[in-house]
Amino acid sequence: MSDEKIKETKETEEKTAGEKVEKKPEKAEKKKAKKSKTAEKIENLEKSLAEEKDKRMRLAAEYDNYRKRTSSEKLGIYDDATAKAVEELLPVADSLTMAMQNLDNAPDEYKKGLELISNQLSSSFVKLKVEAFCEIGDDFDPNLHNAVAKIESEDFEDNKISAVFQKGYKLGDKIIRHAMVQVANCD
Repeated sequence: MSDEKIKETKETEEKTAGEKVEKKPEKAEKKKAKKSKTAEKIENLEKSLAEEKDKRMRLAAEYDNYRKRTSSEKLGIYDDATAKAVEELLPVADSLTMAMQNLDNAPDEYKKGLELISNQLSSSFVKLKVEAFCEIGDDFDPNLHNAVAKIESEDFEDNKISAVFQKGYKLGDKIIRHAMVQVANCD
């Protein structure tokens, strides 16, 4: 081979080697670009997944709150209906209490019948979880009692109930009817 051809061959080889060297960084850059795009995609998918998880958690919490709220509302409706029904029966209970207090000259059968009716009404109130409250000597509480009279007396301490004109009734914490009372030594 001639020197010229050898030179040309060497130059061609050098150019080809240079192109190969140049191509290698291009491939590396392409790989890096692919990796960064993949990493970006993964990052976007992770963000999307986190947002969906957050939405699901919020939806579950919202449903749980709704379930609790409706459950308490149902219970409240039951208590309100029971209180309304009992409120309609309270005049009967008051009349029965007055009849029981005025049994001085009544026949024994009459007394026994009224006691049975009174016991039935009391057991019905217990089943409905209705409690009568207010006794002589209790502390006066304006949230529970309706003071219709006051008296100055040495027999009672300050702000004590000295007479009960009408018993109060409650269903749990709900007052069905305030007690009508006389308060001793109040300001």
